[in-house]
Amino acid sequence: MDKLEQYRQAISPRTALLPMGGLRQMIALVRTLYRLSRLPAYQAEIFRQLPEIARTDPRHDAVMMGYDFHWTAKGPQLIEVNTNAGGWFLALLAQFGSSVMDPAALPRRMRARLLGQFSAELRRWSAGRLERPALMAIIDEQPEAQFLYGEMEYFRRLVEAHWRIPLVIVDPGDLEAGAQGVFHRGRRIELIYNRHCDFYLQGEAMAGIRAACRQRRLCLTPHPFSYGLLADKRRLALWSDPQKLRSLGVSEADMGLLGALVPESRLLRDLDREQLWRQRGDWVFKPVDCFGSRGVLLGRKITRGRYLALAPEETLVQRWVPPSLTGDAEDAMKTDFRLYVYGQRVLGVAARLYQGQVTNLRTPGGGFAPVRLV
Repeated sequence: MDKLEQYRQAISPRTALLPMGGLRQMIALVRTLYRLSRLPAYQAEIFRQLPEIARTDPRHDAVMMGYDFHWTAKGPQLIEVNTNAGGWFLALLAQFGSSVMDPAALPRRMRARLLGQFSAELRRWSAGRLERPALMAIIDEQPEAQFLYGEMEYFRRLVEAHWRIPLVIVDPGDLEAGAQGVFHRGRRIELIYNRHCDFYLQGEAMAGIRAACRQRRLCLTPHPFSYGLLADKRRLALWSDPQKLRSLGVSEADMGLLGALVPESRLLRDLDREQLWRQRGDWVFKPVDCFGSRGVLLGRKITRGRYLALAPEETLVQRWVPPSLTGDAEDAMKTDFRLYVYGQRVLGVAARLYQGQVTNLRTPGGGFAPVRLV
C-alpha cells in the first residue's frame, strides 16, 4: 500500500473542464481509427513497415489503450496513441477519490469495465473456451522499480478478489517461455497483461513470449499487432495524408474527421530539411520508437546540432499544438486529455495537468485531475 499512498501526491486538486461536444469528437475519432485499422488496404499498406510478429493477427484487441489529445480553439487534436497506457489507477483516484484505494470499493460499473476487457480478450483468444485464466501475469521490466508498480499491485488485488485466481507481477526474465507456452514456477500462464515497452517483442528478454504468441500458446494483451496498427507514431503521418487515405478507400466523412482532429504529421525523411529548419518553431520532433514523451523536442528549442543529428527514418515531425490551460493565468497548468479505450469502447477520460515541456507528475498542484464535462 505504500506505493498507492504515494500516488495521492500525483493527484491535482483542480478540475479540468472538457466540452461535451469535444468528447463526442474524440470518441468518434477513436471509432474511426479502429475501423480504419481493420481495412485490408490499410493493413497491406503498413505491414511492409512492420516486423513479422506485428503482422500476425491474434484475433483479439488490446486492453487499456490511450488516446491523448490537446484541446484547442478549433476543438480536440490527437497528439498520439498508446498501447499499455498507464496511469488509469491515478485517473480513478482523481475522479472518485481515496475511497477506491480499496479495490473492493471500486464502483461496480468501473470494475466491470476494467475486468470485462480482459475476459473479452481471453474469450476471443480461446474461441470461447475460457472466461478466466487459471493463472494471470503482469509483465514489465523490473516491475517493482517502476513508478506505476502500485497500479499493477492494485490490479492484482482486484483480480484476486473478484476472479478468485492468482496473478503474478514479474519481469519477463523470470518466466519460462517458449513455443510450448509461458510458465511461472511450473504453472502455465494463459493471459498476460503486458506493461513492457518492448512493443514489438524484439529484445532477448521477450523472445520466449514472442515464440509463445506465434504458436498461439498465450493471450498477450496489448500485443504487437495493435501497436503496429494504431500506436506506432508513424501511423500519424498516414492519418494526416488525405491523398494516401483516399487511395486506401477511406470515406470522405472519415477523412474529414481525421483532417479536423489529427495535426499534420510527416516523417523527417519526407521533408526539406533546410526549409523545415527555418520553420522549426511550428513543429515538434518525436522519435517514433520512444514512449512517455522521451526524446520529444520542441522546434523552437532545438539546437542546430541536435536537429542535424535526428534520424530521418526514425523521427516524426508533427505540427505543434499547444495544450489548453487549467486554472488562473498566474498559475495555469497545461492540460492533456486521455481517453482509455478497449477496441471501440471508451472506458473513461482523464486529464493530466503539468508545467514545462511535456506531461509529468512532478509539478506541485499538477498530476491527474478529475474531468468535468461542460
